[in-house]
Amino acid sequence: MWWHVYPLGFVGADVRPDTSVADRAVEHRLDRITPWLDHIVDLGLNGLLLGPVFASSTHGYDTVDHLQIDPRLGDDDDFDALVRAAHDRGVRVLLDGVFNHVGREHPAFRALEAQGPDAPTADLFAVDWSGWQPGQPVPVGDFEGHDILVALDHDTRATEDLVVEVMTHWLGRGVDGWRLDAAYAVPPAFWARVLPRVRERFPDAWFSGEVIHGDAAAIVTASTMDSTTQYELWQGIWHGIADRNCHELAHAIERHDALLPTFVPTTFVGNHDVTRIASAVGERFAGHAAAVLFTVAGTPIVYAGDEYGWTGVKEEREGGDDAVRPEFPATPPTADTLTHAYEALVALRRRAPWLHRAHTDVTHLTNTAVVLRTATADAAVVTALNLGDDPVELPVADATQVEAGGGDLRGATLRLPAAGWAVLSG
Repeated sequence: MWWHVYPLGFVGADVRPDTSVADRAVEHRLDRITPWLDHIVDLGLNGLLLGPVFASSTHGYDTVDHLQIDPRLGDDDDFDALVRAAHDRGVRVLLDGVFNHVGREHPAFRALEAQGPDAPTADLFAVDWSGWQPGQPVPVGDFEGHDILVALDHDTRATEDLVVEVMTHWLGRGVDGWRLDAAYAVPPAFWARVLPRVRERFPDAWFSGEVIHGDAAAIVTASTMDSTTQYELWQGIWHGIADRNCHELAHAIERHDALLPTFVPTTFVGNHDVTRIASAVGERFAGHAAAVLFTVAGTPIVYAGDEYGWTGVKEEREGGDDAVRPEFPATPPTADTLTHAYEALVALRRRAPWLHRAHTDVTHLTNTAVVLRTATADAAVVTALNLGDDPVELPVADATQVEAGGGDLRGATLRLPAAGWAVLSG
């Protein structure tokens, strides 16, 4: 179970510097994450998912050197120290691999601009050179209209070898797996060539692809990835709670369960690309979202700060991500009611590891109230949500104990206050 950090924001680095990477002095900031490792453990989590840490021009996703730590964060020694500190606490480390594209400052692309089709790096990029003349812009593809992000050619051995080299280099330095950025934009056949080569050397490495649309089960099967991000469930949780429409939440959970015979999705209610969950659903409903996250199947990720109910709205403009990627204080704040709810939910999941792949049934459903029962033949966890402004009484079948949240359990009936929630065991 992962705690997700966007490093450049976390440490207060400038994400829009006016200098090139080559001209930047090394600033040793990665150690600002270290005091938070005990917080990860206190929450009960056991993984640290780091957003981009490699040298880049701006926000981290325009990589210029996959083998160099971004000088705004530090150097190799700083990175090694962070990994050691995490592992000393039993916390695994996942890196964000940006392998769909590179930044325009990347030396491989600079060579292409200077030498055209004769560049030794030409095989890394898909370019139609017909009609091109030296001095003209290279007619290369980009990522979703972002001119600073130059698409790699995933049909060539050169790109395959580059990604294998990068992955094995950092796995050899102690990391435990990879988040595959924009995996939905890369042909699954590419991952099917790359990942087995990496697993030959690192058979325990875990790979989760960022997939925001498409047939996730088919993508996992074709790509050999272990998992993909579950955006459909995130949307169901967000919209279901924000719109007071538990039917949408129930539908998303039903579709989520349909993926389990193929793979276990990577689940979340927040990340570095979306409005914070407390802003999306309202602060008094942040616990409801966490309750669903930790009681349905999946590999859960907590976006750092969500456990405190931090707010932030993503906007479609330059700098529109800043609010959801803030600088963090030097040490963790005092835990509040929501933080303690996260601790209780994670503790329950640790005691019931079968939740990782168990199916969830919707046992009660109205627009503003829902009861979920996630179970095996031997145990059950019941999640009850009230999105309404009045107390409700809900059937909770064989649940016998409130584990998180709050409610009055009387026999097989749970009384929830207005905007209340509870997770129960049975």
